[in-house]
Amino acid sequence: MNKYMELAKMNAEKGIKNQEGGPFGVVIVDEEGNVIANGNNKVISNNDPTAHAEIVAIREACKKLKKYDLSNCILYSSCEPCPMCLSAIIWANINEVYYGCTREDAGEIGFRDDVIYDYLKGKKYDLIKLKQIDREECIQTFKKYEESNGIIY
Repeated sequence: MNKYMELAKMNAEKGIKNQEGGPFGVVIVDEEGNVIANGNNKVISNNDPTAHAEIVAIREACKKLKKYDLSNCILYSSCEPCPMCLSAIIWANINEVYYGCTREDAGEIGFRDDVIYDYLKGKKYDLIKLKQIDREECIQTFKKYEESNGIIY
């Protein structure tokens, strides 16, 4: 077994043992193979639906490295990232990801990633009510940021 995937699996099992959340674990390493951050799902222990293993590890890595750009890092996850985690991985500029179980495997034990994937494919639009309002007023904030030469990440 890949040593980093084994660490990700161990992180998942630690989370199960501690009843912190679902069976998901992550490790983030740098290009030299040094472990930067570990994470396991903490949705239940933190009462936070965003505390997925990938998010926990990304937050830890950014804090440790004191930067939001993890482009020189590699992420190993015990399961294929959900849409939220995939987005966070992309925002963090991590462009190399390895995973063990599939989203179908997660679905077979009750996790509902498929609902979100269906929504993103243009199906299940009744999942949430999403409606644009007050654009003219809100766009002014964007203009202020642009005028201030705010950092684009």
